[in-house]
Amino acid sequence: MSASANSADLDRLARALDSANMPSLVAVLYQLTGDHVWLEDPYLPTRSRGMDDNDAGGFAPEVAQRIRAAALDAIFEWTNGTPPALPSPSNDQLVEMISAAVGESVPPEFASMIAEDMGFVAADEQVVTASSLSVIVIGAGVSGMLAAIKLREAGIDHVVLEKNSDVGGGWYENTYPGAGVDTPSHLYSYSFAPRSWSTHFGKRDEVWQYLSDVAADHDLRDRIRFDTEVSTSVYDSARQRWTVTTTSGEVLTADVVITATGQLNKAKVPPIPGLDAFRGPIFHTAEWPEGLDLTGKRVAIIGTGASAMQVLPAIASTVGHATVFQRSPQWVASSDVYFAPIVDDVSYLMETVPLYRLWYRARLAWNFNDRVHPSLQVDPEWENPAQSVNAINDAHRRVFTRYLENALEGRPDLIEKSLPDYPPFGKRMLLDNGWFTALRRDNVTLVAEGVASIGPDTVRGQHGTEVEVDVVILATGFETHKLLTPIDVRGRSGRSISDGWGSEDAHAHLGITVPDFPNLFLTCGPGTVLGHGGSYITIAECQVRYIVDVLKYMSDNRIGSVECKPEVEEDYVRRHDEAHSRMIWTHPGMDNWYRNDAGRVVSTLPWRIVDYWEMTHSADMGDFLVEEARQASSA
Repeated sequence: MSASANSADLDRLARALDSANMPSLVAVLYQLTGDHVWLEDPYLPTRSRGMDDNDAGGFAPEVAQRIRAAALDAIFEWTNGTPPALPSPSNDQLVEMISAAVGESVPPEFASMIAEDMGFVAADEQVVTASSLSVIVIGAGVSGMLAAIKLREAGIDHVVLEKNSDVGGGWYENTYPGAGVDTPSHLYSYSFAPRSWSTHFGKRDEVWQYLSDVAADHDLRDRIRFDTEVSTSVYDSARQRWTVTTTSGEVLTADVVITATGQLNKAKVPPIPGLDAFRGPIFHTAEWPEGLDLTGKRVAIIGTGASAMQVLPAIASTVGHATVFQRSPQWVASSDVYFAPIVDDVSYLMETVPLYRLWYRARLAWNFNDRVHPSLQVDPEWENPAQSVNAINDAHRRVFTRYLENALEGRPDLIEKSLPDYPPFGKRMLLDNGWFTALRRDNVTLVAEGVASIGPDTVRGQHGTEVEVDVVILATGFETHKLLTPIDVRGRSGRSISDGWGSEDAHAHLGITVPDFPNLFLTCGPGTVLGHGGSYITIAECQVRYIVDVLKYMSDNRIGSVECKPEVEEDYVRRHDEAHSRMIWTHPGMDNWYRNDAGRVVSTLPWRIVDYWEMTHSADMGDFLVEEARQASSA
């Protein structure tokens, strides 16, 4: 790191430090000075409550001022050329630093992942010596863009096929009011591409702009063929190549196919009687009509999941009346910074002091990633399994219940309808972005019924409630279990991957490779969605690193095909299912989109992120059937 400063910069920095997240600043101060006093009382922050940023750190004002003054001196010395006392902290030091910053003990196995994410240790080089491999990437969303960036860095020839007219995947497609992330912006970012975010939880336009900027910075659009949708992908074992056909009939061939089609990309429209009979606008949130004016309209929202919870607060003040049909309530958590902008002083601090940004992101990663994972394990001796799965989960239930009751105080009708009767985290946890405030409005009605039918201008609930409406919004989620649909993917045997998986039972080793499908690699594959929190971009980086590691081996050793061994996938799937059998998402008290109709959890990762990071950090080529290249490849 290098920097320069003058007296004016010092004044600016002093003002910025007044807005600093104090726990992050403590870690920066220790790393710059090496003085262990900053990791001792009275300079140890308190533990963050839930998902709060804990900006004040629990410090008394005079203690906070001492920390800021010392940080100002240390940062000024650094900007004038004094190197950090700990430029690359040891694993033991990192664990102590992150534990101090989050106010609780972080297990030692997290050190290596933290060190690599923060850039304190260099990742293994993934550059091929002289590649003759060719790769087709299907999709230019978060994972497809990442694959293209890393393939180019490795020196591997590739092309990206994207059905839309620009990058971004779901962030390009989903334009409904209120759309945004429920992961902190600084965490929902590629590790190598920080951004000066305007809000703590980015809305759709800024998230898409971020992805667009990353694409521009890495010249991705030159390697992406837009408006090109894939119809079939067929493997030829004799030629050790894939033939990919587009919906327009164009045929391309490559040695390797990487799918980056995601799990939240095909709208799920339930077979409600009368859907086609409705006379007004009726549409899925992912297909929001351009230019739609809801002013004064009577609107029905079907569903109360993540998209509904974003749409309602965004349109409640515009519509004449909104009626929300709720099949089952959701657990909702609060965030002290959800509505808060990231002020200029904080952005200045992150840009001027990269260590501050790194430590702020590291704290977010702990608080939003694996911190909650132990509380999702089922305690077989727990005395009240209907409401919670263990003592910590029960404490979460009490906290979330109090928040709901306070937010809906004076509305016992809404409290009764909104309070879930299943354990917290049993479904995807949602952040309150004004949902409870919107429910309290005079022009909003919550109907605790699923939808039985739709008429020309009505929606009828399963218990008989019928309302007249002008517009119907289907906030009914996505076909999360029908991976790769509608692409027909056929492997070595000629069998379609959908035939092997069935309609909703996808499985893959590490969620990435499947027997009988050589040289095929999945991103966002089965069992890799994060149910316990965190940023999917972290998982995408794990998967792409693993894939490029395999491709590097193929290129350096003239390998024509690699195919996951059946026994390797079987063992992984067994361990995956056994882990889920001990976790909350198999709880019988609720339905969720993580598991299929047979009760098997198809979508969600059962492991901690740090475990998956370790599993995918380098490829074990003993897991594959390997064939030497039979002929020279051509792009």
